[in-house]
Amino acid sequence: MICCLNPACHNPPNPDGTMFCPNCGTGLVVLRNRYRPIKSLGSGGFGKTYLAEDVDKLKEKCVIKQLAPQVQGTGAFQKAKELFEQEAIRLQQLGDHPQIPTLLAYFEQDNRLYLVQQFIDGQDLSDELKQQGRFSEQQIRELLVDLLNILKIVHQHKVIHRDIKPGNIIRRSSDGKLVLIDFGASKQLTQTVMSGQGTTIGTFGYAPLEQMQGGEAYPASDLFSLGATCFHLLSGIQPRELFNKQGYGWVSSWRQHLQQSVSQQFGRILDKLLEEDYQQRYQSAGEVLQDLNPPPPPPAVPPTVQPPQPSPPPPSVPLTVQSPQPLPALPATSAKQKGKFKSSLLLGGAILLLGLVGTEIYGYFRYEVFPVNPIFLITSPPSSFFLKSTLTGHTDWVWSVAISPDGKTLVSASIDKTIKIWNLQTGELKSTLTGHTDSVNSVAISPDGKTLVSGSWDNTIKIWNLQTGELKSTLTGHTYWVVSVAISPDGKTLVSGSFDSTIKIWNLQTPELQSTLTGHTYSVYSVAISPDGKTLVSGSTDSTIKIWNLQTPELQSTLTGHTNVVTSVAISPDGKTLVSGSADKTIKIWRMP
Repeated sequence: MICCLNPACHNPPNPDGTMFCPNCGTGLVVLRNRYRPIKSLGSGGFGKTYLAEDVDKLKEKCVIKQLAPQVQGTGAFQKAKELFEQEAIRLQQLGDHPQIPTLLAYFEQDNRLYLVQQFIDGQDLSDELKQQGRFSEQQIRELLVDLLNILKIVHQHKVIHRDIKPGNIIRRSSDGKLVLIDFGASKQLTQTVMSGQGTTIGTFGYAPLEQMQGGEAYPASDLFSLGATCFHLLSGIQPRELFNKQGYGWVSSWRQHLQQSVSQQFGRILDKLLEEDYQQRYQSAGEVLQDLNPPPPPPAVPPTVQPPQPSPPPPSVPLTVQSPQPLPALPATSAKQKGKFKSSLLLGGAILLLGLVGTEIYGYFRYEVFPVNPIFLITSPPSSFFLKSTLTGHTDWVWSVAISPDGKTLVSASIDKTIKIWNLQTGELKSTLTGHTDSVNSVAISPDGKTLVSGSWDNTIKIWNLQTGELKSTLTGHTYWVVSVAISPDGKTLVSGSFDSTIKIWNLQTPELQSTLTGHTYSVYSVAISPDGKTLVSGSTDSTIKIWNLQTPELQSTLTGHTNVVTSVAISPDGKTLVSGSADKTIKIWRMP
């Protein structure tokens, strides 16, 4: 099969071997002798789209977009041409992202412009909605995490998509990941593109006020469109239908169109996405992600505790206790006058136990118990814990702390983008490490106490000389927040978990990326390495725990049972027990083989 590329042809498919289209007489061509159009996929305001085969790559499927604007006038055509070329430029900029189609070619042939891009095998969300029905809140949350991760990268490249809607989001069949397509309306953040007559940019109902009326677009503009997309998938109602009746009035009453309720927290997120005034909306994808997966609240500040003042010992309180069952007679060597009790207080307290005979040492206390109506001397033990000191210096939440193997050094990481190194014995601040450009989420110290590793929301991992504070290297490769790092017991391997859903294994000595583990469908919140260095455990937003062979590396098993984000994992020193903590408010203890 070969398709006619005449935009006016109403029946473009033709059998192989045909030289001219019998419907319109146009010659049938393979573009650049490489890209063979085989099926018409549809048309829009600026052109037509075809499924094609790349004959130079074993007939690998691709997509041809042809500029064929349905507009009149030189100005309108020029605008269409500008936007078409702009899409090619944006795909060129963003083509390394796995959830954005790759640009394969951009050229002019037979006085027409063509753009060839990667084919995404899957179904767009508008078709998915028709087949599967309205989305649940949990499905929308998962969708948001996926798309916001894409938008974060798009916006970092100073690009605004300007036409986010279900039809421009494809769920890839191979891995279920969402792919953002159709950058034909996108613009550079540093420019203001005014929409001329006949070239309105965006889709009514999805595009925000500032974009439709003033031609202005910001990251917050894409976030409005994303909020409108979420509403459409939740309600099954196209925002354009409501827009045609009441303009932007629908955004303040979107809840009344739902057939199922949503949580208050998610409702507040959607409210802020759909703010009519762009300045009141979320200003970045990262802000939305932070509200979707908020960090755990900081612990309450403990009240100031005054050191205890010396005071006379409390009076003894006699207590008669009836034994629950007859006790054996005392050994001859321990016989004492019946009804008396002698207490030898080792650390300021006594312990009450029943059913014991003789003189024993239990913990900190020495006690003697008698078989008939023993009388015990009960006093209150002093507190085993007391506040030694409070360290101040960070200007925002302290996210992570680590202690060196020799117990002399404390490291703290904070949302204030700094890492502080303290003398743990004196509480003295030794140095402050700067270099990360966003919150520092996680720190780990090597077994020899010489190396410090930090993971950050700036998507990087930094390796420091703990003794000098010198930055040794910066590891890049994650495409989103690095939220967890761990070092193997031999100090040779570094593992990092990220909101980009991957785990990366690095050679800490080189340092080089050794492998990337995929399998989690959402953010990897926590990683831990077994004491023998052979097993890696990861916890994720997808509510699962995965067990990996760190040496191969291969996925060994997936543990399910948690019903919400697995925020933390830890392995016992003997390597036989795994403990996991979750946002479902439970802790689970697992036996490891």
